[in-house]
Amino acid sequence: MSEQEIPAFLGVESSLKSKKWRLRSNDDRLSLTLAQRLGVPEIVGRVLAGRDIPPDEAERYLQPTMRDLLPDPSTFKDMDKGASRIVDAINSGEKIAVFGDYDVDGATSSGLLKRFFDLIGIPLVIYIPDRLKEGYGPNSPAFDHLKAQGIDLVITVDCGIVSFDVLSHAKSIGLDIIVVDHHQAETRLPEAVAVINPKRHDESQEYEYLAAVGVSFLLLVAVNRLLRVNKWYGDKAPPNLMQLLDLVALGTVCDVVPLKGLNRAFVAQGLKVMAQRRNPGLVALGDVSGLDEAPGTYHLGYILGPRVNAGGRVGKPEYGARLLSSTNPDECSKLAQFLDENNHERKEIEAQVTEEAMLKAEKICLSDPAVLVVAGEGWHPGVIGIVASRLKETFQRPAVVVALDGEQGKGSGRSVTGVNLGAAIGAARHKELIIAGGGHAMAAGLTIDKSKLEEFTEFLNDRLRSDVKDAIRTASLGLDGALSVEGATVDLIDQLDMAGPYGAGNPEPRFVISNARIVKASIVGENHVRVILTGAGNRGRLTGISFKSLETPLGDSLISHQGASFHIAGHLRKNTWKGQTSSQILIDDAFRIN
Repeated sequence: MSEQEIPAFLGVESSLKSKKWRLRSNDDRLSLTLAQRLGVPEIVGRVLAGRDIPPDEAERYLQPTMRDLLPDPSTFKDMDKGASRIVDAINSGEKIAVFGDYDVDGATSSGLLKRFFDLIGIPLVIYIPDRLKEGYGPNSPAFDHLKAQGIDLVITVDCGIVSFDVLSHAKSIGLDIIVVDHHQAETRLPEAVAVINPKRHDESQEYEYLAAVGVSFLLLVAVNRLLRVNKWYGDKAPPNLMQLLDLVALGTVCDVVPLKGLNRAFVAQGLKVMAQRRNPGLVALGDVSGLDEAPGTYHLGYILGPRVNAGGRVGKPEYGARLLSSTNPDECSKLAQFLDENNHERKEIEAQVTEEAMLKAEKICLSDPAVLVVAGEGWHPGVIGIVASRLKETFQRPAVVVALDGEQGKGSGRSVTGVNLGAAIGAARHKELIIAGGGHAMAAGLTIDKSKLEEFTEFLNDRLRSDVKDAIRTASLGLDGALSVEGATVDLIDQLDMAGPYGAGNPEPRFVISNARIVKASIVGENHVRVILTGAGNRGRLTGISFKSLETPLGDSLISHQGASFHIAGHLRKNTWKGQTSSQILIDDAFRIN
């Protein structure tokens, strides 16, 4: 049965967000089979069925372990070459540096390597490029600087796979390079001692879903193993790499890679390590952000991650990696405070750029483009990715935001399900419509000449029009069932946690609170809407919050409810206040019944 033929759940063909509501699983028999086989509540069985988990894989899915899922690092191309070169550098006393991207994946990858090298007593220099001055990825001046400092070996993490000219320059000045990346590779590989990337064309693609921090962890497993084989540790115990999984979990969640297979084990085990509060940087970051409970994927993605990112966006690019790798509590406290302040500044800048970009997008949408491309002089490049996400969510189509600075611009794009924006950006690079660029299906970055903007926009629209049309036509909201207000309990949330961790590729369960009436609605913060819901016969109470929805059809309808009944769709969460824990719903969508 095609997407269009699936009956709308609760009859909702077009919600307040113009989405058709779709039940993720109509297979009650499979749901019951999974529940009985695993000994879990039926609602957990339904969640697993809605994610197409076959019965013979369900137990491993519920209990992902490193023992079962960690591959032999040597199965990856160039892994042994890279590990051997690092061990040779350690043995010969060479100076080593890690060159990382300025986002969370790059910061966690850099911090991970630094913590390992600190544990074995070997110095490691961290270099994070400045987003405004240097742009994304390796650059020749940075490598010249590292060479002048006496660096012999550079490990690039979360970047480097298409830096052909820059890595050739590095070789010419006597720098050895190991590339550790997860972005899409081309058939041609850059000149390096080793290129470790599960997206290489000659790889099996079995682990193409890994974030860079996951690939970095596998490299450390290989290095640690080789050091043991060579008796380098002597009578000392080698580092316990499992205690570094908190950083792997953070980078994996924040890079929005699929939480399947090995990534599920990384995150599940990493959350356990994080709860032990062993990393002083993560402890300080959690404290400054008011995190007072055991962290979950939500906290990583929406509380800790944005603060790590803030340094690379509007502050000092190296702050995130320094925080995550430091063992000095005082330094960590200061860095966490800086990043928290940077995050507040980022929000202010983001709000201004979003307002201007929205006005431009509204005018462009009068011609109904497949892809929104908006550009503005003086926009801060550090927030354009977030602004692109806002445009994508508002206008339900891919969006690219370009920050112009004179005759050039830095751009960031976000896509919708079913539309591969990264491939389109790569094709634009080959046609020389942009200076540089690439990315994933759902996100991409680029550098472009101002004079090429119009031609680039036409190219994207022509290439992606059909895919976008199909994506819009089949836009739907996946749901795992309907609940009453009284049924949305803390116990239910605990049961649902059995099927976690949730994230990309394993969406957090979303339910409909059916036939709910709004007792009270109010505006909180700048543009959030909070409601108090009750059920039929005025039974039960449930708090709901709809983020950033003011002056949208969803938020406005909730505010001006006038006693109407609604179906409310969203994610259930615990809310702890003054020692009391209750359930709440984070509202994604709604349908006004009357």
